[in-house]
Amino acid sequence: MSLTVDLRSDTVTRPSAAMREAIASAEVGDDVYGEDPTIIELEQRVAALLGHEAGLFTPSGSLANQLGLRLHAGPGEEIVADSQAHVVRAELGAAAVFSGITTRTWDAPRGLLDAGALRAFVRPSSGPYLVSTTAIAVENTHNFGGGTVQPLERLQAVRDLADECGLAVHLDGARLWNAHVASGVPMHAYGEIADTVSVCLSKGLGAPVGSVLVSSTERIAAARIWRKRYGAGMRQAGILAAAGLYALDHNIERLADDHVRAQRLAFALVEAVDAVVVPEHVETNIVVLDLAPTDWTAAALAVAAGEQGVRISALGPNFARLVTHLDVDDDAITHAAAVLTHLLRSSP
Repeated sequence: MSLTVDLRSDTVTRPSAAMREAIASAEVGDDVYGEDPTIIELEQRVAALLGHEAGLFTPSGSLANQLGLRLHAGPGEEIVADSQAHVVRAELGAAAVFSGITTRTWDAPRGLLDAGALRAFVRPSSGPYLVSTTAIAVENTHNFGGGTVQPLERLQAVRDLADECGLAVHLDGARLWNAHVASGVPMHAYGEIADTVSVCLSKGLGAPVGSVLVSSTERIAAARIWRKRYGAGMRQAGILAAAGLYALDHNIERLADDHVRAQRLAFALVEAVDAVVVPEHVETNIVVLDLAPTDWTAAALAVAAGEQGVRISALGPNFARLVTHLDVDDDAITHAAAVLTHLLRSSP
C-alpha cells in the first residue's frame, strides 16, 4: 500500500487506542442540566489553565468564537479583526447571520498585531449615526498568517488599548497550545490578556471534537444560554470531553515534534523554489506556500500532490497550506517533501 500523508489540517487526526479507551470509560451525565462530571472537569481545568473563572464546552471552535463575540457585541455593533482572521474569513459570516454583528478589518502581515495601527482604526462610542466598535478579536497562533505566534508584548499592548478605549478582547486561541509550546509563555499569561478565550481540542491535540470557551462566571452563564439557543446543547457529551482531558494530559508537549517537522518541510521546499516559503516564519505546525513564483496554482498543486499520496489545502489561487500533526511522523515528512519538491521543480 502506498503511503498517504494528509497535511490539509491538524483536524484530520484520529483518536489513539488510549484516547478511545478514555472515551469508552468516561463518566457521564446530562450536560444541558449541568450534570456531566467529565464535562465539568474539562471546563474547570481549561479555565484554570487560562487564568479564568469558568469554561463552556462546545462542539466546535467556530461556535466557541461566535459565543465569545456575541458576549461582547449586539446587533448593529462592531467587532474589529485583522483581514485574515478566522472569525472573519472562515466562519461563513456567522457573526452577522446569528448575532447581527458587523466586522471591520485591517491588514496585518502574517497576522501580527500592531496596537499602533489598531489605535487609529477603532471607533468606540461613535454615537447614534455611526457604528461603534465594542471589541477586538485577535488570533494566536494565526492560522492564515502561517502559524504565527503573537508576541506577548503585542498582545498586552492590544489589551492596554482596549482598556483605554473601553473595549473587550476576544482571543481566538484555537492553536494557543502551539503558541505556548513554541514560545514557552504560560497559557495563563496568554489567557489573561483577553475577556474571552476559545481553545480547540480537535486540532493539534488530536481529540475528535470539541473546543472550550473561557471567561468570567457571569459571561459563561450567558454563553451557556446562547449555546442552547443556537441548538448546541449537548446531553451525555462527557464521552467527548474525556478525549479532551486525555489530550491535555498527553498531547501538549509533543506539539514540539510537529513544529520540528514543519521546519523540515519548509527547508526542503525552499531548496526547490527559493521564494515559495520563508522557513524563518514557520514558528509552529503550519507551512504556507506562496506559489506566485512558480507555474503552479494552489489547486493544481493540490491535485498533483494528492495523486502521489500527499494531501494539501488550496486556500487561494497561489496560497497552499500544509499542517503537521500527531498522525504525521518523520517518514511521512520525508515522503511529502520528496513529492512536493519534485512537483515544484517541474511544470504543471
